[in-house]
Amino acid sequence: MTSAPTLDLSAEPQEYIAFHVGGQSYCIDIMSVKEIRGWTPATPLPDSPSFVQGVINLRGAVLPVLDLADRLGLPVKEPTARHAIIVVQNGDQLIGLLVEAVSKILMLSPASIQSPPEIAADASRGFIKGIVATENEVISVLVIKNLLADRHAIAA
Repeated sequence: MTSAPTLDLSAEPQEYIAFHVGGQSYCIDIMSVKEIRGWTPATPLPDSPSFVQGVINLRGAVLPVLDLADRLGLPVKEPTARHAIIVVQNGDQLIGLLVEAVSKILMLSPASIQSPPEIAADASRGFIKGIVATENEVISVLVIKNLLADRHAIAA
């Protein structure tokens, strides 16, 4: 059973990039974002998990692209020109995350990020660092390294 990452309430506010996937709002730490690209069709990889959209050419380098909706167990939409690929770095690994739309940049203090509810499924709690409630929406803060890990290892 994986628990949600702990929050450091004494830390300074940080910037997060917010986006939409499966009709939901999410955000990730902007420090892990290398660039945001328009949607480009990916070349499928044989025998890969359903959430692996394929690979694209990123200035001569092969970039794997994950369909974030599929990875999070949300309804998957056919990509359109509105979709974007958020290129993130986890250690020495670059990955593209396919999202429906990038919405804004948020400045969040650790105190504004609440722990995910206990009732949430173990696997989704591993993906979610916390939840931020704003006037207009509820935004889940994602943990990049857990999104890139094997789904079965997270649930174990």
